[in-house]
Amino acid sequence: MKKQMFVMLGITGLLFALIFGYKGFKVLMIKRYLAANQANMVTVSAEKIGYQQWKPSLKAAGSLRAVNGVDVTTEVAGLVRNIPFTSGQRANEGDVLVELNIDADISQLASLKAQAELAEITYLRDKEQYEAKAVSKSTVDASLADFKSKQAEVAQQLNMIDKKIIRAPFDGQLGISAINAGQYINPGNKIVTLQSLDPIFVDFYLPQRELGKISLGQTVLVTADSFNGKTFEGTVTAIDPEVDPSTRNVHIQATLRNQPEILLPGMFVAVELYTGEPASYLTLPQTAISYNPYGDIAYVISENGKDEQDNPIFTANQIFVTLGDVRGDQIAVLQGLKAGDRVVTSGQLKLKNGSRVIIDNSVVPSNNPAPLAIDE
Repeated sequence: MKKQMFVMLGITGLLFALIFGYKGFKVLMIKRYLAANQANMVTVSAEKIGYQQWKPSLKAAGSLRAVNGVDVTTEVAGLVRNIPFTSGQRANEGDVLVELNIDADISQLASLKAQAELAEITYLRDKEQYEAKAVSKSTVDASLADFKSKQAEVAQQLNMIDKKIIRAPFDGQLGISAINAGQYINPGNKIVTLQSLDPIFVDFYLPQRELGKISLGQTVLVTADSFNGKTFEGTVTAIDPEVDPSTRNVHIQATLRNQPEILLPGMFVAVELYTGEPASYLTLPQTAISYNPYGDIAYVISENGKDEQDNPIFTANQIFVTLGDVRGDQIAVLQGLKAGDRVVTSGQLKLKNGSRVIIDNSVVPSNNPAPLAIDE
């Protein structure tokens, strides 16, 4: 019995020794793996961050609108007799754009003028007879009323003829003609578009929370993708007194100079509204930020002694940051970093907290606060 017990205890002890030995071996291998991983250095680019002078601004998408813009039409129906304008030409206020057929109206005018002349003669005759006590005062009043009525009919006919000569209501640029000679047009039919292009309005919307930063006379810069790198400066000229209840946005109108007249109504533009004096912001390239659901981080490089070859040992450590506005390739950092910190700008995907790094700035990401658009 004792011999069997000693054998069983020996086997149990051996089993425990194997288990603890395996665990110890596993821990040792993990430590070696981590040590080997720590020894692998990651190549990154980095730069020291500093302050930039930025003008505080609000950005929005806008749409251009003519100060005066209209689709020219007619008040009365008629047959197009003459189209004096050419598509695309410039028109001055009062220029004749379309002449409708007025032959029947001229004949009607002649008839009405004859009736008016007869009514005038009748009135003058009745007036003389009244002075001679030959007719009553009511007869004179009736002939005077008839004379004035005939004059009004003549004026109405002249006005009808004038309406069939369609003129430019203001100076501007004509579009493409939508009618042809000999065509019958009705009231409301488009003849041609007329747009006054200089100055020009830009309409855009901003959230109601920004209302306290907006005032008349503020400077706006407008860019359009049609003109790479070109900006147009204007000023805020109107703020809608009502906030849209469905979007809680307020409508802003700015006026731009448009010389030469290259901006056109209806174009989509990017608007930047300056809201104050320039201020200093700590900035770094947007590529330096790692965006995560639990917070935005940057890797700050610090020097931790020297290696055997007397070279500095650099390590990268995660820092949570609070971000501000974006300008071009740059982003403002409000909290988490300070001027002079050396921050990793590329290569973060290979990093973890405490990784050893080698700095190689032979290729660095763009860091321009106002990059030019590239025409592809």
